[in-house]
Amino acid sequence: MLSSTKTPAQKRQDLRTLLTPGAAQPFPGAFTPLSAKLIEEKGFPGVYISGAVIANELGLPDIGLTTLSEVATRGAQIARSTDLPCLIDADTGFGEPMNVARTIQELEDAGLAGCHIEDQVNPKRCGHLDGKSMVDLPTAAQRIRAAADGRRDEDFLVMARTDLRATDGLDAAIDRMKALVDAGADAIFPEALKDLSEFEQVCAALEVPVLANMTEFGKSELFTREQLAQAGVAMVIYPVTLLRAAMGAAERVLETILETGTQESRVPEMLTRARLYELVDYESYNRFDTSVFDFEVPTAHRSTPDIPAASGTAADPRSES
Repeated sequence: MLSSTKTPAQKRQDLRTLLTPGAAQPFPGAFTPLSAKLIEEKGFPGVYISGAVIANELGLPDIGLTTLSEVATRGAQIARSTDLPCLIDADTGFGEPMNVARTIQELEDAGLAGCHIEDQVNPKRCGHLDGKSMVDLPTAAQRIRAAADGRRDEDFLVMARTDLRATDGLDAAIDRMKALVDAGADAIFPEALKDLSEFEQVCAALEVPVLANMTEFGKSELFTREQLAQAGVAMVIYPVTLLRAAMGAAERVLETILETGTQESRVPEMLTRARLYELVDYESYNRFDTSVFDFEVPTAHRSTPDIPAASGTAADPRSES
């Protein structure tokens, strides 16, 4: 109820335990606290929080317009809702090295298990778009060093993301990854690799866990977990998948309402009221305070009013069809 049962310290230890080379642990991207609950219920080991998704939810493009407070606030809301470790996108660190150190401490306070910081010039752009500009190696290393030095919990994961593959090629990118590990990175996020052989080369060259970004409509093929595990990848993220799926469904139902004057044909595709109540664990709140859930959930999904329960008892919300 209300919040996760695990402390942030426990979640950080869980994340480090999960990041085994070759495990290819799947971390879907949560775009709301409710979606994080669904990720946990389905049995995934962790949650990813995309900077692009945070920006897009605000109606903004992913070009570095979000602030530290916006990212930390959304991260805290999602981390609070789940027992799973949450890895969050911290863009370029929100400023100079001192700002990067503050970013880490704000994210620690927000209950996150780790973050990644990238080496693009600000304003940055999506890693799967062309025209990116990279900072030089000393600047990139300084960001990671500040992040590692700024944390108060040594288990908070500092991951370095590099977009250098797109501008300077794989060999140069691998050299930078090694330098970022030397600067204090606990793990590496090589953005926009082209094929499995490149993942294999990166994983073989590094002694820290490697992340693979399986975003749709990007430069990388959507490899399976098994393929990425064989390449040596430790974590796989699906950053915008749930947001794209949800917005696609929202667009379709809005079009249906305009075309037909009712959403009825789309109702079978929707999450039922009972399923929604189950997901937010309505009954546990009732056990805490019997006055908040004193009604029956209707068994029909069309136009059936809520019927008050007898004796103030709660019905099983899973009974709705």
